[in-house]
Amino acid sequence: MIRVSGAIMGLKELLEKNKSAIVKKWIDVVFSTYPVDTSQFLKSQTDPFANPVGNGVSEGLHSIFDELISDTDWKKIRLFLDPIIRVRAIQNFTPSQAVVFILPVKTIVREKVKKHLEKDGEQKEIRVFDEKVDQLLFLAFDIFVECREQIYSLKANEEKNKVYKAFKRAGLIAEISEEPPGLNKSTI
Repeated sequence: MIRVSGAIMGLKELLEKNKSAIVKKWIDVVFSTYPVDTSQFLKSQTDPFANPVGNGVSEGLHSIFDELISDTDWKKIRLFLDPIIRVRAIQNFTPSQAVVFILPVKTIVREKVKKHLEKDGEQKEIRVFDEKVDQLLFLAFDIFVECREQIYSLKANEEKNKVYKAFKRAGLIAEISEEPPGLNKSTI
């Protein structure tokens, strides 16, 4: 436990106290994964309608961090993480590039609470936090793969439709009647 002005403060309370600074730095890490001009735009444009990606990352990471430092609800985390990863899945990120922004939160947290950890030995609590971040990374990867599978499925269906339409225009496809050949209602 960490002693602050006579009161004892655990890691959770310390992280809650430093939440704004930690999440701001985490958001900066995410924005730094984009090209310089895009990164500048994401950081500077605060209008959610002009910058839906930046707004989504900011809101998502705030909510994810809240869940990581409380009783973690992975269904909620998935809802917050999904839009962030979905955008990165349609961009030119490799799988590792798409999810790499998850891990730096460990370093950011350690930097913020370093003095307190050295003094009071909160190693067990920090290990629990690290395990949650690792699980978050795996969840992000799962979401990324699901999104890419959807993208590839949509592309495959689009190609099938193009081929079908080309064959139909060329007269290579004929509609099949529901009635068996040679039988019609007048002969029955």
